[in-house]
Amino acid sequence: MTHIQSTVTDVSKFGRVGVLYGGTSSEREISLLSGQAIYGALKNLGINAVAIDAQDDVLQQLIQHELDYVFIALHGPGGEDGTVQGALEYLQLPYTGSGVLASALAMDKQRCKQLWKGIGLPTCDFIILNEDTDWKAALVDLGGKAMVKPACEGSSIGMRPVENADQLKIAWLHAASFDSVVIAEPLLEGEEYTVAVLGNKALPSIRIRSEEIFYDYKAKYFSDETSYFCPSGLSEDREEEIRQLSLDAFNSLGCIGWGRVDLMVDRQGNFQLLEVNTVPGMTSHSLVPMAAIASGIDFDQLVLQVLQEALR
Repeated sequence: MTHIQSTVTDVSKFGRVGVLYGGTSSEREISLLSGQAIYGALKNLGINAVAIDAQDDVLQQLIQHELDYVFIALHGPGGEDGTVQGALEYLQLPYTGSGVLASALAMDKQRCKQLWKGIGLPTCDFIILNEDTDWKAALVDLGGKAMVKPACEGSSIGMRPVENADQLKIAWLHAASFDSVVIAEPLLEGEEYTVAVLGNKALPSIRIRSEEIFYDYKAKYFSDETSYFCPSGLSEDREEEIRQLSLDAFNSLGCIGWGRVDLMVDRQGNFQLLEVNTVPGMTSHSLVPMAAIASGIDFDQLVLQVLQEALR
């Protein structure tokens, strides 16, 4: 069991903390839940906190509230892709999580996978789909079954599994309604895992079993049929392997503070990296709090430790 103890007891050093949540992305609903939970934890800790729904006037609100730190609870484009991080850098406001470049890379599945492949980390091959794609040939290249994804969305939004050429084109049209760049990769049908990162340590892995066709938006946040296993059931060697791989993936993008790395197992039994989430969910169904509990860290202390990382 991994134990990460907080070294901060004087919460007054944080001054006034703004929780940025909500926003305008497709993940607004989940961001509202995450932000409310984080705000509640900060208040429980005795921290002077204010909740800020990041709408069009977010910059004005950031200035008006005279903040000392910002806890980012925005999911998806605008909040997790380097945009708000850049605004906070300009305002010289310290914030939780990864910086501008790391956030942008992690959000962009195409460039993230290109980077991982370039340094030899395991991630599936992929192709970029567009209106000129030969759908039958593309599906053959992908092994007959594929997963189609918008390049820059999160929470499985816009994703669809396909197993014929007609489905591939329809899935591309669906994904293209969320992002101008759409990728497709061979469909992985093995076990799915996630590893939370807190500071410079990987927390215990979680194995995910969904009753849905795949671990989609509904399964992630609302279904009570999704099963989570923590400990995940991996052997000691495999647990060490998945944790180290997750840290390597996280660090390769320049991520800091906290995050979550998603992986699946291929037919050969190898771990394949899916993506890094730089602002993971913090809801009742979220996985970082689950891994933290397995490490002896309750929700309030988890929030405190994420905020503490912004001091570094």
